[in-house]
Amino acid sequence: MKKRERHQTGSVVEIGNAFHVRYWSDGIKKDGTPGRVQRSERLCTKDAQHYSCECKAVRMLRDTAMLKVNARQSSAQQDMPVADFWTGVYLPFAEKNLRHSTVHGYKQIWSQHLGPQFAGLTMRGYTTGMASRFLTGLAEKYGRRTLNHIRSTASVIFSHALNLEYVDANPWHGAKTLGKVRESAGTAHYTLEEGEAIINALIDRTDAQLVFALAFFMGLRPSEIAALQWGDFDGQQIHIRRACVRHHIDVCKTVDSAAPLPVIRPVADLLAAWRVNCPQSTQGWTFPASWHGNRKTGVMDIREYCRKVIRPALDEKGIAWKGLYAGRRGAGTMLVELTGNLVAAQELLRHKSLTTTAMFYKKRTQSALANGMKLLESAAAK
Repeated sequence: MKKRERHQTGSVVEIGNAFHVRYWSDGIKKDGTPGRVQRSERLCTKDAQHYSCECKAVRMLRDTAMLKVNARQSSAQQDMPVADFWTGVYLPFAEKNLRHSTVHGYKQIWSQHLGPQFAGLTMRGYTTGMASRFLTGLAEKYGRRTLNHIRSTASVIFSHALNLEYVDANPWHGAKTLGKVRESAGTAHYTLEEGEAIINALIDRTDAQLVFALAFFMGLRPSEIAALQWGDFDGQQIHIRRACVRHHIDVCKTVDSAAPLPVIRPVADLLAAWRVNCPQSTQGWTFPASWHGNRKTGVMDIREYCRKVIRPALDEKGIAWKGLYAGRRGAGTMLVELTGNLVAAQELLRHKSLTTTAMFYKKRTQSALANGMKLLESAAAK
């Protein structure tokens, strides 16, 4: 169903020594949400011929102006450039309602991929075939995971437009890559031996040891590590309550992400060692801002910290740095190997779905198959 066109006659008002016509138009309201906003255009100066809002000369000017307004709005309602919908409708909505990190990701994908693709194209003029050809062209350069992110972002934009009746259907629902898609490179993880080697290599930096241990033993996300406060530790557990992404304090990634986690001895010892170097306030940040932080929020910039502190220390000793997320994946992998099931890893990593844990955080290890075959051999012998 097409968006119903609104024909307006406009209302004339006298402002100062001139007449203006007022009408309604689609735009961004004061609260930042898309909707109908009032606009006005100047018609003429008040004089002997144009002497009141109801005189014939002023009404004729009003009618002429409103013919142009209605024609312009009718055209806009029938279609709108995709770039205009992004900047004027969807982006303001996203910035008000979505997490800061989500909006940042959408902006990156728009700037790198979608903006150039949608240049000069309109919402109603964009088709599923266009989307499929676009994805197929990208498949020569990018892997499946990147293509999925691009497709998902574009679909979210058009789904929002569908709900606001800017389009009749979402062209991305049926879009697919036509041909082979290069599989994305596997994500890295640390083994127990690698994790212990890194902690030993950082022996001169207790804070760096603790940052890595929170990822490797506790499975925390980098954004959760940066946002920790001393009041989040009760001696037995770490309570995950917030996240910090690019200096922006926000809620956790998901509802399930906000949860208490039991603290094991290696992490507890590092917490105690680092605690003596910090102010004794329970509201203070565990890793406060310094030269590697953001003084506005008082929170450490964990990306810069890893780049300027942890990685150089490991490079000096010839130890490979795979990133903090590799520690989180290592934590999930170790728990599955030790417990024999995915549930413990799911609860540590706080995934809503067990499938996420199995697909992205349980990594293949050489010992898993060997140990399994030994169990099979023993069972067969009996």
